Amino acid sequence: MIKLGLIGYPLSHSLSPVIHTAALRSCRLDGDYSLFPVPPDDKRGLKELLDRVRHGDITGLNVTIPHKQNVIEFLDELTPTAQAIGAVNTIYTRDNRLIGDNTDALGFLADLKRAFQIPSLLFPPSALVLGAGGSARAVIHALLNDGWDVTISARRMEQAQQLVDSFTNHELPITSFPLSDYEANFTNLHPLFSNLSLIINTTPVGMTPNIDQSPWPENLPFPPHAAIYDLVYNPRETRLVREARAQGRPATTGLGMLIEQAALAFETWTGHRPSRENMQAVVKQTPVSSL
Repeated sequence: MIKLGLIGYPLSHSLSPVIHTAALRSCRLDGDYSLFPVPPDDKRGLKELLDRVRHGDITGLNVTIPHKQNVIEFLDELTPTAQAIGAVNTIYTRDNRLIGDNTDALGFLADLKRAFQIPSLLFPPSALVLGAGGSARAVIHALLNDGWDVTISARRMEQAQQLVDSFTNHELPITSFPLSDYEANFTNLHPLFSNLSLIINTTPVGMTPNIDQSPWPENLPFPPHAAIYDLVYNPRETRLVREARAQGRPATTGLGMLIEQAALAFETWTGHRPSRENMQAVVKQTPVSSL
């Protein structure tokens, strides 16, 4: 029997059990998916849980906040993608070695290309990433490897600059600036905004229960050629997505990324390709109040 699960804290509103149960059914596999809430400072609990994977009691694990970096010290190996991003969201064993992978980057890129036909006035296309946390790292890794110019805007500019510095091995440019400076630096920043192909929100701003918030400045119009991708998927339509659509911009939430990264992890664990359509269908049938 296949035993899968999720490490994180808190986990009460996770969609992972619903998504992976649908994946198991679509592949006609006997298994289950459990939640393993491990508090942020519980290293012993984290190690004990990972030892269960090492010993075969658990087939594979997903990892979410706050443990995407905490688990690394207990692993034997990181895939090149996890190494480059500096975070793990999928754990499995190969040849008795505990391996950490990251499917967020590929999951994001696959859903981005599914959701949008990205227009580009210039090549390479240009993206603005809002936020500088772990999710931003995965998104930036995906974009840079796909040939994008990337600019970061975050509340804490020192964190944004650290993120820029961690990607200096890439040939394509990556810079940072505070979005609040747009009006003050209109002359310098206007060319960037005019040619933006994509804006990605990687922050939790706008997530339930704070659904009236948006990471985008209230009086700042969206760039005329940019699509908007909000990694937040609860609520089903965030304020950022709603306002972008109201201005005629194509926009989507991160629900597709959530499903795609889960499907990629499932393939790694089981060797079976689950039905994305089935996984998405069960999520859409889940009441929003349960998310």
